[in-house]
Amino acid sequence: MGLGWRWKGAGGSPSMRTGGSTVLWVTVLLLCGTWRANTQMVEDTKSVYFWETGPWGRCMGSDCGPGGSQSRAVWCAHVDGWTTLHTNCDQSQRPSNQQNCFRVCDWHKDLYDWKLGAWNQCVSVSARTFGGMRPYVCNGGEEGIQTREVGCILKSDESPGDDNICEYFEPKPRLEQACLIPCPQDCVVSEFTPWTSCSKTCGTGLKNRVRSVLVPPLFGGSTCPNLTEFQTCKPGPCKGPEGVYSLRVGPWMPCSLPISRPVRQAKRKKGKGGARERPGVKDPDTRELIQKKRTRNRLNRQESPFWDIQVGYQSRTVSCAHRNGSTVGLSRCLPRDLPLTVQSCILAKDCKLSEWADWGPCSKACLDPDPESPRGKRSRTRHVHQFAVGEGEDCPPLEETEPCDPQGDGVLPCATYTWRTTEWSDCRVDSLLSQQDRRRSNQTGLCGGGLQNREVYCVQANAELLTYLNNLKDKDEGQTSNQQKPSVPPLLSISFEVTASRPVDSKLCGGPMPNTSQLCHIPCPIECEVSPWGAWGPCTYENCDVQEGKKGFKLRKREISNEPTGGPGNCPHLVEAVPCDEPSCWVWRLVRLDECIPDGELPCGSGTQIPQVQCVNSTGDMVDKELCGGAPAPEPIACDVPCPKDCVLSDWTSWSSCSQTCSSKTIEGKQLRTRSVLAYNAGEGGGMCPNSSSLQEVRNCNEHACTVYHWQTGPWGPCTEDPSASALNTTTGPRSAAGPKTNGQGPCSQGMQTRKVICVRVNVGQVPPKKCPESPRPGTVRPCRMPCKKDCIVTPFSDWSQCSPTCDAAGNIQKKKQSRKRVILQLPANGGQDCPEVLEEKKDCEAPKVCPGYRWKSHKWRRCQLVPWYIREDSPGAQETCGPGLQTRAVSCRQLDGAQADIGECLKFANTMPPITQRCQLPCQDDCQLTNWSKFSSCTADCVGVRTRKRLLVGRSKKKDKCKNTQMYPLSETQYCPCDKYNAQPVGNWSDCILAGGESLLGMKVQGNIKECGQGYRYQAMVCYDQDNRLVETSRCNSHGYIEEACIIPCPSDCKLSEWSNWSRCSKSCGSGVKVRSKWLREKPYNGGRPCPKLDHINQAQVYEVVPCISDCSQYVWVAEPWSVWKVSNLDLKENCGEGIQTRKVRCMLNTIDGPSESVEDYLCDPEDMPLGTRGSRLPCPEDCVLSDWSSWNRCSLPCSYNNSRKRTAYAIRSPGAGRQCPDTTEKEPCSLNLNCFHYFYNITDWSTCQLSANAVCGNGIKTRMLDCVRSDSKSIDLKFCKELSLERKWQMNISCVVECPVNCQLSDWSAWSECSHTCGLDGRMWRSRVVVQGSQGDGRPCPSQLEQWKPCPVRPCYRWQYSPWSECRVEEVVCGAGLRYRNLSCFVSDGSREGEGSMVEEELCGGLELAVNRDKLIILKETCVLPCPGECYLMEWSDWSPCLSVCAKGAGVDFGSVQVRSRAVMAQEPENVQLCPDQDWESRPCIDGECFEYKWMSSTWSGSSRVTWCQRSDGLNVTGGCPPINPPGDDNNSCDPPCQMPMSLCTEAGVCMCEEGYTEVMSSSGQLNQCSPIPILEIPTAGDKKTDVKTSRAINPTLPATIQPGHTGRTWYLQPFGPDGKLKMWVYGVAAGALVLLMFIVSMIYLACKKPKKPKRQRQMNNRLKPLTLAYDGDADM
Repeated sequence: MGLGWRWKGAGGSPSMRTGGSTVLWVTVLLLCGTWRANTQMVEDTKSVYFWETGPWGRCMGSDCGPGGSQSRAVWCAHVDGWTTLHTNCDQSQRPSNQQNCFRVCDWHKDLYDWKLGAWNQCVSVSARTFGGMRPYVCNGGEEGIQTREVGCILKSDESPGDDNICEYFEPKPRLEQACLIPCPQDCVVSEFTPWTSCSKTCGTGLKNRVRSVLVPPLFGGSTCPNLTEFQTCKPGPCKGPEGVYSLRVGPWMPCSLPISRPVRQAKRKKGKGGARERPGVKDPDTRELIQKKRTRNRLNRQESPFWDIQVGYQSRTVSCAHRNGSTVGLSRCLPRDLPLTVQSCILAKDCKLSEWADWGPCSKACLDPDPESPRGKRSRTRHVHQFAVGEGEDCPPLEETEPCDPQGDGVLPCATYTWRTTEWSDCRVDSLLSQQDRRRSNQTGLCGGGLQNREVYCVQANAELLTYLNNLKDKDEGQTSNQQKPSVPPLLSISFEVTASRPVDSKLCGGPMPNTSQLCHIPCPIECEVSPWGAWGPCTYENCDVQEGKKGFKLRKREISNEPTGGPGNCPHLVEAVPCDEPSCWVWRLVRLDECIPDGELPCGSGTQIPQVQCVNSTGDMVDKELCGGAPAPEPIACDVPCPKDCVLSDWTSWSSCSQTCSSKTIEGKQLRTRSVLAYNAGEGGGMCPNSSSLQEVRNCNEHACTVYHWQTGPWGPCTEDPSASALNTTTGPRSAAGPKTNGQGPCSQGMQTRKVICVRVNVGQVPPKKCPESPRPGTVRPCRMPCKKDCIVTPFSDWSQCSPTCDAAGNIQKKKQSRKRVILQLPANGGQDCPEVLEEKKDCEAPKVCPGYRWKSHKWRRCQLVPWYIREDSPGAQETCGPGLQTRAVSCRQLDGAQADIGECLKFANTMPPITQRCQLPCQDDCQLTNWSKFSSCTADCVGVRTRKRLLVGRSKKKDKCKNTQMYPLSETQYCPCDKYNAQPVGNWSDCILAGGESLLGMKVQGNIKECGQGYRYQAMVCYDQDNRLVETSRCNSHGYIEEACIIPCPSDCKLSEWSNWSRCSKSCGSGVKVRSKWLREKPYNGGRPCPKLDHINQAQVYEVVPCISDCSQYVWVAEPWSVWKVSNLDLKENCGEGIQTRKVRCMLNTIDGPSESVEDYLCDPEDMPLGTRGSRLPCPEDCVLSDWSSWNRCSLPCSYNNSRKRTAYAIRSPGAGRQCPDTTEKEPCSLNLNCFHYFYNITDWSTCQLSANAVCGNGIKTRMLDCVRSDSKSIDLKFCKELSLERKWQMNISCVVECPVNCQLSDWSAWSECSHTCGLDGRMWRSRVVVQGSQGDGRPCPSQLEQWKPCPVRPCYRWQYSPWSECRVEEVVCGAGLRYRNLSCFVSDGSREGEGSMVEEELCGGLELAVNRDKLIILKETCVLPCPGECYLMEWSDWSPCLSVCAKGAGVDFGSVQVRSRAVMAQEPENVQLCPDQDWESRPCIDGECFEYKWMSSTWSGSSRVTWCQRSDGLNVTGGCPPINPPGDDNNSCDPPCQMPMSLCTEAGVCMCEEGYTEVMSSSGQLNQCSPIPILEIPTAGDKKTDVKTSRAINPTLPATIQPGHTGRTWYLQPFGPDGKLKMWVYGVAAGALVLLMFIVSMIYLACKKPKKPKRQRQMNNRLKPLTLAYDGDADM
């Protein structure tokens, strides 16, 4: 919509709005602006230009302080914002572009700082914004703002400075902050108590009911209402005259001395002086007795300077009071016995103290570099000059302390403490073994991962430095003042002798403690691995340089394939020898035979073959032929070249392997070779074929005897000192004393080791050395390095542990022990000095002869002092020499052994001082005088009989009749004998099962072989009660406080597996495969045993280990026997030739260094390489060409291609006859990939699992993988094929790995038992704990869950001092006035379970407790009170303090502190005296942890047209005040006219009567509310409302906000069918019509659905046309 304005004409025309008026208004504004601009231009052409300034720049200058300068940019600008020339602006108004400033430097930070003012009063935001307070409804508090002043000042004199100086270093603190003004809190009072009884028994009296203040008025809230309500009462008319007058006593006046006392004292002294002049001298014995008595009396008198007790007197008034409260003459109350008006008293004197003494030394006498370390303390004391007497003020504390730091130049640094450790113990593998490991019984040879331990202890780190500084300080103090002090060398130049520090208490060391265990590794010995034996060599001389005799040796050797730990000396023998005859150092070796050449240059027939030979030595190396000159060279060998008609034989096969390795009388080694007939001869014309026996040859082999010798070595002996090397060691010069100590590290001297070497005959034993060849004889001596001796090193003994207090509470001496220990730092080795046997010492603590302690000693009471007679002689019934008085006694301080002690010690350590004054009574002549009670007689048995005590009448009392009245003056008392019956019973739960021992008192150690399971004991506390069901010490029940019961802590059982099975065969016979071994689960772990390793996911009871393996492709070979004789199928009997077959046996054999040795299963050999067992061919006829067997195919050149080919060849053995030719001697075929030509490559397997040594449990291992040679058709073949091709081998075959060690959880020892959690009662527990030193790792045993154990403490009774309730106010012999009320202090015992309960017991049982009630040491057993006179209006006693209440706004989450209050209400007795009543009173005090309450209006159900409303606190207490200041429900509101008196109606703040929620208004014709009708409620549920049913109406205050209305979580729609006039609304008719239409529609649909359909007329035709459709369900869910 277009822009428009709304206006109204002057004549009141209606407002108009138009979009087209926009153009008109814009035109008018433009014209006005142009006119105004022209006017201004005429007035001042330069007003459109003004000066602009930039910010001040940085203060610059050469000096720090106010001498700096700063500048800023100044330019002339147009009103439109663009910059113009300076000449266009007024030059006279140009701002300055430079000014002086304060240049701030870094050192100004120490001179200037921000000064923060106090926060001002919180001002309401509304008052600050709108200039005054606005009416609002307070909810928790009103938001406000408070301000403060902040300025930069010079620290020295607090003079103001520029804020820029302080802002240079720190931002300016905030000047304002938000605050909250609490809402006014009205006074809240409780409900009224019930009405009291009538104050009179006749006539007109008053009933009272009172209430107390719960919350005082706060923050301007309304004052408290009346706490008392009065109601007149008339029990009935009085039959006689009412009591109108009452005697009333006033309070006792302050104590004062008699006025004439100094005069009387002077007279008394004068009289004593005159008495000394009286004659009469006693004898010396009498004089000595008198002197002793005077001395004893002087000791008993109060001569101490700490007490100045003066006995005075005090008086009080007695008046007669009218019941209207007025005072009348005393004669109105007579004749009556007047009470005592004067009594003795102690003149009150306050405690007087001396001035404070000087501060004592600081408890911390050293400098601690750590700023967070605790400071020291120093104290000062003052002494008592005068104790408080009477009602004087008690003494304040006599000692005060304050934190301090040591002062002075010579203060030494504080001792620092650090952790030290011993050497690591030897690495042990056995601690990692599981329970089932068989190696636990035989631990020799264990290696791999292990565990080693050490002990950790605390030492003083700078002990040597402090010793040095103390010595230096002592030297300085010893020098004279005129000597110059030596300069202290720098600390870095101080050298100390490195010695072991003495252990100290572990609590002194802070920070984390070093590890006490760690994993370690024992290198596993590498076993020696040797190759198989080589072939026996030729018979040769032992030394070819000296060829003597005709005896020699044949040698065979093997090599070390894996170097062992410790060198080759730990390998088995590598050379074996057998004796032989006719040795030779050099022999001829046949290389090959040349082609057979017929004799006489004939083409065929007999001939010779020339051998080609080499001269070789015994090792097979070629040497000069001259060396073989002594032996005949091989002669030419006869041979035959077959003629065309001759028999043709094949070449001899190679000699087979020897059948035996040696020969004896019964065993000979044999070798075999064969040949076969290739073609038969042509009858008589050719050479004949030999018989079958001539087709094979046998020869002897390995003819040497089976007597094999070798050298056998024993183990190397220990390294001993080499005598030949000792001389060399001594010539190296003496070792420097300042040289570093080797401490056993590294060698110390040259030594030697020897071993035994013997000649051994295999299977026989030791033989003489000459039987073995000397050349391979091992050495018997080798040099070695001798390790240094290591002496045992121990720390010095620690200081003796402190002795705990050796005296119990009763002052009895208890024997305690103290201990000290030392720690082994290094164990001895290599013959070093042994460790001492004693590592811990104990001794008895030095017990004092007498336990230190102090007690008060009270002396005899002095005589009873009366009020002077001249003061009390006018009192009625007073007698001069008798009556009530006061007596005093002396109190002194004693040690427990009775020695005199300073009184200050008793003030610190003794119990409450006994009273030094007491009331006394001097009996008058008419009084009955009796002796004190005697002690009770003894009981013959407990709980049986009685015991008595007696007293007697004294003097004239024996003759007085009133004294003989045993009712008033009993002379004997009887009581039952005490019944000491006790009952013991268990209490509480059983403790944890506790094993004996295991406590560590000397710090933390690693868990060794600590017993962790088995039989222990659990404990239950015993409690002992007496016959009155009072708790007593358990010793009364002859019990030590516990019931013990044996218990079992089950031992952990580790997972148990079977031993490893044997390794399976390699899965492949050629190349890389896998081999497997397994373990079976025998027993699962329980009770926290070691967990099982990860089991097979298929079979949960088996563990597999799979490692790669490689099989030598040549370990199993096919061996073919010679071909059989030809079997010709078309046998030509004449020529013996034609088509035929040959057969042979083929076996799989194990291949050894000596050739195939034994037959094995055929599946071990490669079936593809199996030679043919049958071949068919044509047997050549006579004069046919005879060829040799085909050679092997030559290898195809790589890469494979059809363009390449391979071939094989044969040669003619027999030339053909005339007219015949030989076939081709060469065959070719194309190279086809994966048929006869292959590519080759290496294949690397996956890494194996980490393999450990057989004796290792964990630690360092090796992962291996295998290398395969694979053909392109994926067949594994021998590695030699890949090696021949020189393929690249870039893989690492072995890597190191680590198997995580199964470390069991390591726990510390159990700590000592803690102190009892309760000093008394049933719930006391003692705890001990242990910590995890090292958590479990790998498959180690997990940590137990129980790291704490508890057991009950012995049950001890809980004694406490407790007041009895106050007695009634007592006034002697009168009705009203000032009196006293009393309470007793008694000893109570309880079991500590519930506070405030218990039973009273003898006071002696509380004798060891501090005299305090609820920690209040001020014991008050009596206090003054006022007993109101009849008719008097008075204030009641203070109510109890209310519970601590938090002044808060619960919804706003605001807390303004906590407070509690008590009040005094008024009590009236006469209606006419109500106006004379005193004002009610209340007082409050702050408290902590108050509870936050809410207040809300509550109402009863309607009773007719009214109901009762009240205010209730959230804890259910009904109160007055506190509820929100709105009209409570149901109360009439005078603002509504006429008042709202209809049920369920209320008066709104607007003064209109409306109905409560859930009711609709029915209005009268005059528009007034007639009635409130209930309406249905349709509740629309929301997400938080799970109720969907329709509820009935409820009365809810509609004035409350919707957010706090009770009972609703969703929206509520009220469908009100009646209008204000009481008629139905239109929507009701609409809903009824819609419902009718819907009903008709439903009926119609039901009718149509139920109506029967008509029959079709052409049913037959329809049936012919309609064909059934069959749906076959195919299982598809979509159908």
